[in-house]
Amino acid sequence: MELVLTRPVIIGLAIAGALFATAASVLQARGTVSPERARQLNLTGYVLMGLSMALFIAVGLRGALA
Repeated sequence: MELVLTRPVIIGLAIAGALFATAASVLQARGTVSPERARQLNLTGYVLMGLSMALFIAVGLRGALA
């Protein structure tokens, strides 16, 4: 569990989420993927970014309580 709460993991999740969301928009604009697939990629990106934010908050609360 300690590994998941490290700075590189949290930043990596945020970057991966941003890449998924950006790729969804770019690929849909080019017509490479269907709107449904783009929606799935976008949702995956937002889930990863949300997880990153949740872990960031957890680390902050853990530091404040410790």
